[in-house]
Amino acid sequence: MRMVCSACSKSRAFELIGMCDCGGVWMVEYDLDRVKAKMTREVLQRRPASMWRYRELLPVQNQQAVVSLGEGWTPLLSLDRWAKSLPVGQIWVKREEQNPTGSFKARGFSVAVSLLQERSIRKAAVPSNGNAASALAAYAARAGIEAYVFVPQDCPGMFVREAVSFGASTWLVDGLIHDAGKIIEDGKKEHGWFNVGTAKEPGRLEGKKTMGLEMAEQMGWQLPDVILYPTGGGSGLIGIWKAFRELKALGLVQGEMPRFVSVQEEGCTPIVDAVKKQTTQVIPPANPPASSPTGVRVPRPPAGALILSILRETEGTAVAVTAEEIADAQRILGAHGISASPEGGAVAAALLWLCDSGFIRSDDRVVLFNTAHALKYWHYPAPREISVIREYREME
Repeated sequence: MRMVCSACSKSRAFELIGMCDCGGVWMVEYDLDRVKAKMTREVLQRRPASMWRYRELLPVQNQQAVVSLGEGWTPLLSLDRWAKSLPVGQIWVKREEQNPTGSFKARGFSVAVSLLQERSIRKAAVPSNGNAASALAAYAARAGIEAYVFVPQDCPGMFVREAVSFGASTWLVDGLIHDAGKIIEDGKKEHGWFNVGTAKEPGRLEGKKTMGLEMAEQMGWQLPDVILYPTGGGSGLIGIWKAFRELKALGLVQGEMPRFVSVQEEGCTPIVDAVKKQTTQVIPPANPPASSPTGVRVPRPPAGALILSILRETEGTAVAVTAEEIADAQRILGAHGISASPEGGAVAAALLWLCDSGFIRSDDRVVLFNTAHALKYWHYPAPREISVIREYREME
């Protein structure tokens, strides 16, 4: 197992780092000949219904260090009735809201916290728009690791209360997710915590990769034509793309890669703007984001260049939808029994837009990702005793 930079192709031994000095992402590479001998289709059928069924493609070496709350193997549900009303072949929704703590973040933190456990690291911190805070708090509690979470002041209160209930030291930040990240970087030496934020280490991306591994297996080792993914930091989209590359190298799937679509909310659209301008680098918005406080409100995605290269490579695109379109699409999914988060509503809204534009073809097989449970975004007050800070020195 080694790491290779997505940009400059430099190689190095595995380490808990996320970004290369050149700005590329350190990607974990496995001995695929060894994996091929151990992880066959037949072997997988006999393994537990968990994301850890793919353990040969995950970077935790000591299985005794695995920290699990039962994450993964979420349903892939066909939406046949909706598909019949649209110019599309088939629609599935990957129901990530059924993970522990109600979101796909459980996958990434199961692996990330397992890697910390493997190395006896006892403190971890994360900047988050909500779901990552809940997930780190839960998995750190499971492992007996101290958790520190920093979320924007307008973060929905359910996330804050959940993090507190799991015992995490929790702060509200007068700013956005990158301001929360700066507080962690400024304080990590003094406090001795490990930053498990997006692209700060490899475990979260590798854990989210299992969404793609599962989806391929659930579809009978076939890949869809189009994948719509809500994109904030983007490690979920990168992980799914990486999963398909590894499955193709292992000979478990064949054919063309799906067309990837990044979906963002109007008011914070760095990926969409870069696609429109045909640039290779993401340019953060000049003004503070005006979008809702959800997981896609990330004005400075650290792996933006890699996200853009994936969209180009797969002949995909990026779509911005409005808050009103998101709410309407949440109601559509609700009518089909799906508790869709705003992020899940965003991809459903984007599907309608792409059908109208002709990007989605009449025979396309499309997978939507509902990344979290709708109830986590209810209007619910955060605990009054939680401190609001602007910068690290105010923590004390």
